[in-house]
Amino acid sequence: MLNRLEQIEKRCIELGNLLSDPKIISDQESFQKYGKEHSSLSEMVKVYHELKKVDSELEENKAILEGKDDELRELAKEEIPELQKRKVELEERLKVLLLPKDPNDEKNIILEIRAGVGGDEAAIFAADLFRMYSRYAEAQRWKVEVLSSSSIGIGGLKEIIAIIAGKGAYSKLKYESGVHRVQRVPATEASGRIHTSTVTVAVLPEAEEIEVDIKPDELRVDTFRAGGHGGQNVNKVETAVRITHVPSGLVVSCQDEKSQHKNRQKAMKILASRLLDIKQREQETKIAQERKSQVGTGDRSEKIRTYNFPQNRVSDHRIGLAIHRLDAVIEGDLNELIETLIHHYQTEALKGQNMALQI
Repeated sequence: MLNRLEQIEKRCIELGNLLSDPKIISDQESFQKYGKEHSSLSEMVKVYHELKKVDSELEENKAILEGKDDELRELAKEEIPELQKRKVELEERLKVLLLPKDPNDEKNIILEIRAGVGGDEAAIFAADLFRMYSRYAEAQRWKVEVLSSSSIGIGGLKEIIAIIAGKGAYSKLKYESGVHRVQRVPATEASGRIHTSTVTVAVLPEAEEIEVDIKPDELRVDTFRAGGHGGQNVNKVETAVRITHVPSGLVVSCQDEKSQHKNRQKAMKILASRLLDIKQREQETKIAQERKSQVGTGDRSEKIRTYNFPQNRVSDHRIGLAIHRLDAVIEGDLNELIETLIHHYQTEALKGQNMALQI
């Protein structure tokens, strides 16, 4: 591990020099590429430097124990356990940082939320979840932009698709994909019966142009008039866009903007991200089943979470976590859930790495 960290430290210094080179600064593509790599290595190098400092202090204190100054020896005896504890913490942190990076972790995401079983109550909960993620994004200083939505008259959403843009958005939200179940008394329920409804959430990394090659002759583009509640026309001109990707059969519609050009741009973003998701899923099927079971996938087909309002409890079924403050979670306080999930999957990945090393 130390040899690898030394190589990473050298590379970080090299990247720092490149980023101050006028030729690189003038080449925005290279500058962004090297800047992204430097940013990804900086935390690792920082922790490595702290580990070296702790190691040095440990050696100094051990040397003091061999000396004759009783007062200094007592101080060293007190400091050594704390330094040893800190060393273990830093080594564990470095093991996590050295895990193979998900290439999508720093990307923006396409968030797709759809009402499932439960009629109007499912649509209302879909709106609740979108507000929850929007508030979490706001706390992270990320930007939320709605790409497409389909609402019902009582404040619910049959479907909403949005882009959440910000550093590390995918790394934080990638485990949110799946079926979310809600148990509560709907506002429309006169008898006070608890209903169970479901909503599906999909989190896709935003595709970059270089990752997905979409040929113009593979697309069928139709335009139509945007519609509103009750079937009336919002526009008298055809601003809404429907794009069909013929090879895959994927269809994306967008009508939120008054400009046909903007609707087309948004529809293409959604289409590219869905195609990238299909491409990545095909690659995942080639990974050994043993590896997949060790690391976990957070697959969206799983029922991942239950929001029980009468008990003020949210339960994540993948990791057996129950939090009895659903009121705060639904208002966007997702930190405990998200950080626990990340820690769980990192731990599983470390187990898989250790097994591979033993083999």
